[in-house]
Amino acid sequence: MRRGFLLGKFMPPHAGHVRLCETALRLVDELTILVCWLPGDPIAGPLRLEWMKALFPTARVIGHGEPVPQAPDAHPDFWPIWRGIVKAAHPEPIDFVFAGELYGLRLAEEVGAAFLPIAVRSDADRLSALSASAVRAAPWNHWDMLPPPVRSHYARTICLHGPESVGKTSLAARLARHYGTIFVPEYGRTHCEVHGLDFGEADLVTMGEVQSAAIAAARPWCNRRLIADTDALMTAAWCEMLLGHVPPVLLAQPRADLYLLLDMDVPWHDDGTRFFGEAGRRRRFMELSEAMLEQAGVRRVRISGSWESRFHQAVQAIEGLGTP
Repeated sequence: MRRGFLLGKFMPPHAGHVRLCETALRLVDELTILVCWLPGDPIAGPLRLEWMKALFPTARVIGHGEPVPQAPDAHPDFWPIWRGIVKAAHPEPIDFVFAGELYGLRLAEEVGAAFLPIAVRSDADRLSALSASAVRAAPWNHWDMLPPPVRSHYARTICLHGPESVGKTSLAARLARHYGTIFVPEYGRTHCEVHGLDFGEADLVTMGEVQSAAIAAARPWCNRRLIADTDALMTAAWCEMLLGHVPPVLLAQPRADLYLLLDMDVPWHDDGTRFFGEAGRRRRFMELSEAMLEQAGVRRVRISGSWESRFHQAVQAIEGLGTP
């Protein structure tokens, strides 16, 4: 039985960290990863712990968030303190300490293990040269170096919003092509095509929850931006229009970073799954759609005009959102 140990802040975890941990996993039977943080870190420690558990489910991933000295010259008992921390995280004998920094040599000596310097920092090696501080400063510049959970954290979601037949689906697809990313289609349309148009509150709640789940599942795979055809706030507007009230569960769903509210100044087209073609009811649905965004207090931009104009307005609004 060979046991290994490594520690780090992983703030955030990137491809260099993944290589280190994956290499270690292949060399031992049991690996313990200690995720360390301090109060006030730029990325919360429990979130980083969650990421590392998701990335390395076969390892024993433990968190340590107590304020402790961070360098040997910061406290005379630095090494006794850290020996105690390591012992608490890994009470069994340690065979190997893994690290991409040379501090691992002294740590291994302190805990009676052999040191394996995996990918020690080198400017010639992009993975080992990559620093978490550089990623935090410009995460989109290092997108290909971020594992899926971290991509999800830094991705921006842009959601199209508005009543029927205003071009949400077509615009979502075009924006996704423009930004080289993916878009999440409207689940409600598929639900209606399969189960029919005779639905009630439970069906609408299901539509909103599935839409939210689909958006969350897509975020790790997008290219910086994720385009959503709709989300639960639009389902909430449907509930208000059809039922006269909104189930609270829909208002509790995650929100997009930007909503593009598409105006109804385009012809209405019946594709077989639409309800409100009459002018007065269509106007009412538009008002409810806008009111839902106002009530939610989300960032939104109204989009109107020709199809081409809508696309350019949407791009301008998305560019105005900026980067993380």
